[in-house]
Amino acid sequence: MKSLHFSALAALAARQAMGHATFQQLWVNGVDKIAECARVVPSNSPVTNVGSNDIRCNANTSPASSNCAVSAGDVVTVEMHQHNDRSCANEAIGGAHYGPVMAYLTAVDNAATADGSTGWYKIFENSWKKNPSGWGGGDDFWGNKDMNNCCGLVDIKIPDDTPAGDYLLRAETIALHTAGGSGGAQFYLTCYQLTVEGSGSARPQTVSFPGAYSASDPGILINIHTQLDNYIAPGPSVVQGGTVKEAGGDCAGCEATCTAAAFAAPTA
Repeated sequence: MKSLHFSALAALAARQAMGHATFQQLWVNGVDKIAECARVVPSNSPVTNVGSNDIRCNANTSPASSNCAVSAGDVVTVEMHQHNDRSCANEAIGGAHYGPVMAYLTAVDNAATADGSTGWYKIFENSWKKNPSGWGGGDDFWGNKDMNNCCGLVDIKIPDDTPAGDYLLRAETIALHTAGGSGGAQFYLTCYQLTVEGSGSARPQTVSFPGAYSASDPGILINIHTQLDNYIAPGPSVVQGGTVKEAGGDCAGCEATCTAAAFAAPTA
């Protein structure tokens, strides 16, 4: 009986690990930048401690090979996969790892050397919508279900009033399948190095990582395997000029049309 118990635990762990994923690539206005400006993380293991500096840009990330040039008002598309084949054969994040997708910007002096300790503001959120015919929260509409439906692609507009300069873009999804206990939420995130051209003058209020999230936030400590009446995504509200997408919507823009050439593996 004991060997069967351990075998069951091992099988569960393996199934959960198969759901792990990373943001690996970036598109700019539909142009595939592969991993040119992505700080590709060393493994697909999630961050689970919101009080750790890893919550900024994930663990042990080295600078990317270069910055991606964008203009204020451009649409960048972050891309997540479990594996490096970039195909749509596997879900971007599997194992019923449901949760929101969010993106933040922080203005920095030098994107190649920035450590994420500067102030961040949220520019994108696709979180949750109740499914009236569903059995519970796990059957509701979630941001990363939309990401799965769009082959791991999420379109994010750089706000029109973004000032010129270097930035880090922080793309994040939170897996809430084991979030019923403290420390159970899983944060999958990657930072991208951007150089923005623009004449905007916006100076949004910012938050710090760590600090923006608490382990007891209702969007982090939650049992999604029961009926949900609402869901509050963690962190601040999306800034003016940012994008709030309703979960359960269709793929649009690059999400619907962008296809990596021969599903090429990314270069780190």
